[in-house]
Amino acid sequence: MTSAFKYIRDKGITTSDKYPYKAIDQACKVDGGEFKIFGFINVAGCDYLANALNERPISVAVDASRWSSYKNGVLSNCGTSLNHGVLLVGIKGDEHWLIKNSWGTSWGEDGYIRLASGNTCGICVDAAFPF
Repeated sequence: MTSAFKYIRDKGITTSDKYPYKAIDQACKVDGGEFKIFGFINVAGCDYLANALNERPISVAVDASRWSSYKNGVLSNCGTSLNHGVLLVGIKGDEHWLIKNSWGTSWGEDGYIRLASGNTCGICVDAAFPF
């Protein structure tokens, strides 16, 4: 997560209207962007992550290797090789984390996944939020 935030802090980011997504390998054609952040705060550990979530959604890196077939329920069978960035939006006590994914509303529970509490899929390893 820190690499993405460093890029936005240093070079900025633009809107999807001005730079629409294309599913092809290509180099970025936008030099800089109109929106920047001042910095970011890393959140390490599950307890700190749960506390920080009380104030805002948090960007987290996860191991999504086994997510493609997820339809519903609480997923607990994950690895910890971080390979995907998502948005942590909620927590339900000691039961599960609620995550918004970028794969569209036809995936999972209307675009969301529930992960078992704790460091499931490596969720507590690489998390941050901008300021």
